[in-house]
Amino acid sequence: MSAAKQGDTVRVHYSGTLKDGTEFDTSRNSSALEFTIGAGQIIPGFEAAVIGMKPGESKVVEVPFDQAYGPHLAELTQEVERNLLPPEIDIQPGMQLQASGPNQQPLLVTVAEVRADSVLLDANHPLAGEDLTFDIELLELL
Repeated sequence: MSAAKQGDTVRVHYSGTLKDGTEFDTSRNSSALEFTIGAGQIIPGFEAAVIGMKPGESKVVEVPFDQAYGPHLAELTQEVERNLLPPEIDIQPGMQLQASGPNQQPLLVTVAEVRADSVLLDANHPLAGEDLTFDIELLELL
C-alpha cells in the first residue's frame, strides 16, 4: 500500500481543535475533505501532516500558527465610526460582516469590539495566531 506524497489527491476525515480543546471544524459528520497535496488548497501544516500517511491510518498533529493561518496582525484591525455602518444592524462582538477591500473585492471582517461611537473590525482570519491540533484519518488516495 503506497503512502501519500506530493501531487497525490487524497480524501481525509479530520477534526480540528484549539489548545483549550474547543473543536473549531470537523468533516466527521459530513463529506470527507478532498485535496491535492502541493496544490496549496489547505494550510501548509495540515498538508505536510498527510504526507507519508497510508490509507486507513490516523494521527494527531500539532500545527503551529505559522503553518496554519499565520500570526494575528494588528495592521489588519481598524476602528470605524459606528455611523458608517448600516443603522439597522445590531452590531455585536464576534459578528462577521462583509466589507469591500482594495479593488472592491469582498472582504470578511469580524467585529472585535463595539465602543460608544465606533466599532473595531478585524480582517485577520479568525484562527490567525492560533496553534491548532488536527486528528486526521487518511481514507484513500485517488
